[in-house]
Amino acid sequence: MRSRDLIALVALCALLLVGMRPALAAQGDATPAPATPQPRLPVTVTDVSGARVTVQDISRIVPLNPDVTEIIWALGLGDRVVAVDTSASYPPEVQQLPKIGYQRQLSAEGILSLNPTLIIGTEAAGPPEVIAQLRDSGTPVVIISDPVDLQAPIVKTRAVAEALGVAEAGEQLAERIASEIASAQAAAAEAASRPRVVFLYVRGTATQMIGGAGTSADAMIVAAGGINAAAEAGIVGDKPLTAEALAAASPDVLLLLSAGLESVGGIDGLLQIPGVAQTSAGQQQRVLAYDDLYLLGMGPRTGQALRDLVHGLHPELAPASPVAAPGAGA
Repeated sequence: MRSRDLIALVALCALLLVGMRPALAAQGDATPAPATPQPRLPVTVTDVSGARVTVQDISRIVPLNPDVTEIIWALGLGDRVVAVDTSASYPPEVQQLPKIGYQRQLSAEGILSLNPTLIIGTEAAGPPEVIAQLRDSGTPVVIISDPVDLQAPIVKTRAVAEALGVAEAGEQLAERIASEIASAQAAAAEAASRPRVVFLYVRGTATQMIGGAGTSADAMIVAAGGINAAAEAGIVGDKPLTAEALAAASPDVLLLLSAGLESVGGIDGLLQIPGVAQTSAGQQQRVLAYDDLYLLGMGPRTGQALRDLVHGLHPELAPASPVAAPGAGA
């Protein structure tokens, strides 16, 4: 090859490499899919009821709750899941799986017809008689605790991972979740404002509740540097929404689930609920709405949801940088 041809070829290669740099950088910025861990089975665990359960096979898993489904996927074992409950929405792959019914209204016959090798869920799964039927079938059933504080995603992740024989992968995921939560709380600590927030759970006109102390919404609001105005007004748990309760709480911000806000016709419909338009939040139309599972699921994305809530409540903070895992709607 002539020297001038060789020089031209080298120059062309250099140009191609320069042109590839942005694409390579973008790939490096993406969050990699979780590696598939190798389960160490059999494993014997003690579930929330005190029962000792031995798990020998996780080839056909039926999670009873959406947060458990998301944890299994985050652990890299989503390909073992054969069905999910109707409230499971993340990751998108779950939409293609058979449904076992709503997590609180399950049917033993439908679940057992799937020939599961492991049934796993939280205390929220039910009704209790169905859980008893599942246990009596001889299929391993592991029910884990379902706390409402910010330790919940960490506790649940470790419990699910232990039952699946991947405790080490579970610890790594739990540490990542804890780090993201701590980072969001650190951002909240920098905020100058402390808005009064009320969480409303609405499903059209049939279900309209206000969230007080001792709820997942309460934990998220307080961790994000807000004041749960409903809890401050003496409301504990979820109570029917009334104009009087809203007046007593006097919120600056209304926090909803995106499906709930949509169910009442958006902000215009929300303002028609008695008492809403009379609050400062209603008058300013300061409303935040996030995907149900993202905000309150207390799963692997809790730290990301908390960070989004921090910046939603405190616009004076610098904008949040994008995260790789989507799931919030406002």
